[in-house]
Amino acid sequence: MARPLAELTTLRLGGPAARLVEATTEEQIVDAVRHAPAPLLVLAGGSNVVIADEGWPGTVLLIATRGVEGDGARRSVQAGEPWDAFVARCVAEGLAGVECLSGIPGSTGATPIQNVGAYGQEVSETIASVRVLDRERGAVEDLPPEGCGFGYRTSVFKRAPGRWIVLSVTFVLEPSSSSRPVRYPELARALGVEVGDNPPLADVRKAVLALRRGKGMVIDDGDPDSVSAGSFFTNPVLTREQFARLRERAGDDVPRFDQPDGTVKTSAAWLIERAGFARGHGDPLTIAISSKHTLALTNRGAGTTTDLVALARDIAAGVHAAFGVDLRPEPVLVGHEW
Repeated sequence: MARPLAELTTLRLGGPAARLVEATTEEQIVDAVRHAPAPLLVLAGGSNVVIADEGWPGTVLLIATRGVEGDGARRSVQAGEPWDAFVARCVAEGLAGVECLSGIPGSTGATPIQNVGAYGQEVSETIASVRVLDRERGAVEDLPPEGCGFGYRTSVFKRAPGRWIVLSVTFVLEPSSSSRPVRYPELARALGVEVGDNPPLADVRKAVLALRRGKGMVIDDGDPDSVSAGSFFTNPVLTREQFARLRERAGDDVPRFDQPDGTVKTSAAWLIERAGFARGHGDPLTIAISSKHTLALTNRGAGTTTDLVALARDIAAGVHAAFGVDLRPEPVLVGHEW
């Protein structure tokens, strides 16, 4: 019997694959990609993906490479290496730059695709290069940051899905027992410091893990709120004109985060809550909004992907009706169109 892909995702959703191939070396990844018949789906940590109940009709390539190499401030990490294990290692070795990204589930190879960020840090800030297989050209190459097209929760890898397979990521970190300056007010409060301070790395990691755990964002078999794909919606980035129209409809207290390019980011969670979708909204037996975090859609045990996508669409439609803002999903939808 085909292996259910639900076993390979943090949402515990997804039907079977017609064929599953596991790769533990870069050479195996390249060989599998070059010889696997279409369609091909690449999985690693399974934390940022929503797979249809029907599963995948072709080959699923499970990237299971491991290893961290380098010295000084430079580290090259295999794509299948668990991300949080790498962050913990950096903190233990006195390397600053990713400590605010503690507790994020999934693989290291997925982080540049999404330009993973949390608590004021983004992974692109420390990436020196991304080693990829370019399926269009059939070549393995090392892309510098400017070739990765990083933006808010995006990259060229996300904008052109299927073209590039991430093989490894090289980071340049800062040798220091103290963190990078704390940018996020919530984290500063948790640490008892001011924004801009540099508390010890270990303290920052501990505080971030506690904050994430309180929101159900740390994988925990005893916490049903952690059975999710993390934040389901990205925070909308609006033009100043769009934000002005939003404020006319939502009021002056709508969250505002001015961006360097002149756009304005606002809070998806704030919009969702004020559109009438409270924490816990949904079916307590199937799919519901987390009881701890408005942005997380959770599988309560008997859910299906169809149920989850339906709830996500209801939420997005409600926000659009109330405020005229379009919400976009953060995870990759496999087998469903948005």
